[in-house]
Order: sequence, then C-alpha cells, then structure tokens
Amino acid sequence: MQLTGPKARMHTITLRERGELHTHHGVLPHDALVGLPDGSVVRNSSDQEYLALRPLLRDFVMSMPRGAAIVYPKDAAQIVVHADIFPGAVVVEAGVGSGALSLSLLRAVGADGRLVSFERREEFSDVARANVETFFGEVPSQWDVVIGDLVAALPETMPDGSVDRVVLDMLAPWECIDVVASALTPGGVVLCYVATATQLSRTAEYLRATGLFTEPEANETMVRGWHVDGLAVRPDHRMVAHTGFLISARRLAPGTVVPERKKRASKTSYGDEDVEVWTPGAVGDREITDKNLRKRVREAQRAADGARIARDADDSAATLD
Repeated sequence: MQLTGPKARMHTITLRERGELHTHHGVLPHDALVGLPDGSVVRNSSDQEYLALRPLLRDFVMSMPRGAAIVYPKDAAQIVVHADIFPGAVVVEAGVGSGALSLSLLRAVGADGRLVSFERREEFSDVARANVETFFGEVPSQWDVVIGDLVAALPETMPDGSVDRVVLDMLAPWECIDVVASALTPGGVVLCYVATATQLSRTAEYLRATGLFTEPEANETMVRGWHVDGLAVRPDHRMVAHTGFLISARRLAPGTVVPERKKRASKTSYGDEDVEVWTPGAVGDREITDKNLRKRVREAQRAADGARIARDADDSAATLD
C-alpha cells in the first residue's frame, strides 16, 4: 500500500495483521486500511491525513529493497518497447540485479511467455525473488532464475535458436554476444543496457564485428517533469537525466551477409590502448559490501513474507465465504 502524507511524502508498506506505520507525526494501524477502496483517506493517531493507493509498478520499483543498482522505470519502459517484448515471448535477462527490470519483463511476456533470468551472485537473486514475490503476491510460474555466468550457463539452459529476446544489463555485455547469437532465433532482438559511452562503443563494435546482427541502434532517455499550477507552468528544477544507454540489434538468418554500409570516413579503428579503456576495471564496477547486501536481503525477504501472509489470509477468507 502507498500512503501519501500532507507534504507529499510517500510511504510504501506491506499490510500485516496488527501492523503499524510509525512516523514522527504519529501511528497509523494497518487494520485501518483493510477493506478500503483505492483512493481513500485515513487518519493516524495525531489526525494527520494520508491518501491510500495501491502502488504503481514505478512506485514499487523506486521504494523496494535493492541489492544492486536498479533499471529505472523510464529505461525499463524503453527496453520493453525497443526490445519488442510481447505476450508469449521467450526472454533471457542477465543480470537480474534487484528484480526491477524482471517485474516489467514478466508483465510484458504474460502468463503464456517465459522469462529466464541469469545472475552471478545468489544474494542478488534472493533480493530479486523477494521483490518479485512481494509485488505479484507470489513467484510467477513463468519465471526461472539461474545462478551462474551467462556464457557458461546459457547454452546449457536454452537450446540454440529458442530465444526471442535477450536483455543484457551487465558491465561487459560484449563478452556474452557470441552465446547470445546462438540462442536467438533469426529476427530475435538483443538489447544491452550500459552506463558509459566507452561501454556503448565497445558493444556496438563487437556486434558489428560478428557479422551476425543488423546495424546496432543506440539511444538514451531523459525525463523532465513540469510544474503546472494555474498560470505558473515551468519545467521542474530537477530532472531524471542520464541513467544508461540502450543499444539493440536483430539476429540475422544463418549465412546472411548484409549489404555494406555507405558512410563518411571516420575514425572507426582502434588499438590496444583503446581496448584497455573498454575493460571492466577501467569502466569501474561499483561493489556493494557483504554486510549491506545481507541487510537488503533481509528487508526484501520480510516484505515477501508479508505479501505471502496477506495472500494466505485472502485465500482463507475466500474459502470461508
């Protein structure tokens, strides 16, 4: 449940029996929210009003426990469109991180599709599983999480030509392009989410060099909000600017040779010193401490436990009715 206070501050909570929301403005019992329709207003012990709504996916993603950095909602929306994730699709995702992108992909593939998420670190997968269970109320049956490196695990998990879409959210996606090419069906899409221009460049050059994909397309999305109050209409002072680049390409049919591109001469060659700039160490990999990660796992699992208890309570009530 999402509660918005007088100063527009949001609190996202999982309703529990005899649970309470404590703030410096007072206490709000969870029982006061049970059975109310979306869009209701409740009062806490100090008569503060809160607007109660079920959180949208974007709200949940921004407030859920994180083990790793998340894919922001603005980028997740673009990934679903640019990768053309459709109901019934077989999609591979790596890595799973905190499960933010997994939520959008699971919604897009629907009950008839399949999402297979690969993650190297089991702790991150625990956070992702708990977050997904919290949002959906259960772990979706069409979702599988595989612990391991994509290069080694993908050929063992998915037969050649059986995957419709691949989304790579990792430091060095070019290391996985060869196995991705084998797994993708002709016409399938690979989309990489990278943070820096050097990663973007290396990924594009590797895709071109394989000769197995169409010309890569790259973009980024910036979102600027607007303040609208009567005649006071202006851009917000803050905006969600660069978070990452998206680069995508489509798998060619076996044996296909695309026509050579005609373009102006430019500096496209690169040497050993350029490759060194492209390495994961040079790009910079932000590590989360084990202690902090264990805390995030506990937070995510507590939220999932609450969602599970609420689901069981609803099932029991339905049985009695």
